[in-house]
Amino acid sequence: MCANTGATLHLVHPLGFSLDAPRLRRAGLDYHEWARIREHASLEEFLRTTGKPRIFAFTTHATLAHDRPEYRRGDALLFGPESRGLPAAVLAGVPITERVRIPMRPRNRSLNLSNAVAIACYEAWRQQGFAQSASTKEPGPRGS
Repeated sequence: MCANTGATLHLVHPLGFSLDAPRLRRAGLDYHEWARIREHASLEEFLRTTGKPRIFAFTTHATLAHDRPEYRRGDALLFGPESRGLPAAVLAGVPITERVRIPMRPRNRSLNLSNAVAIACYEAWRQQGFAQSASTKEPGPRGS
């Protein structure tokens, strides 16, 4: 998805998975050579090296729908582990611009992480006119 949208994937350690090539292919990251992937030892390092972007934290505990913020180039979309979502310590310890949620029907389980990221990333890209896609020649963002 990152290769197709131009978004940069920032992975913050510790990770719950390995980044070796066979495991990446098995996880559906077989296009990783065309995606921009950056690893960070901590959230603090991410903030320091990325210039403290606006951060939109995706959590089932938010009330604002994911399509309401006006996303801009350079914004960061923050997701937690699929098994438990964003930990409270992360939500409390990072300068979050807005907490947002992806609407779902009541009493259903959460979306898996890849689906949630795709929904959010494509909404942010849509708001920017799908800049730099094959169907447009407009200059635009190089990542979310």
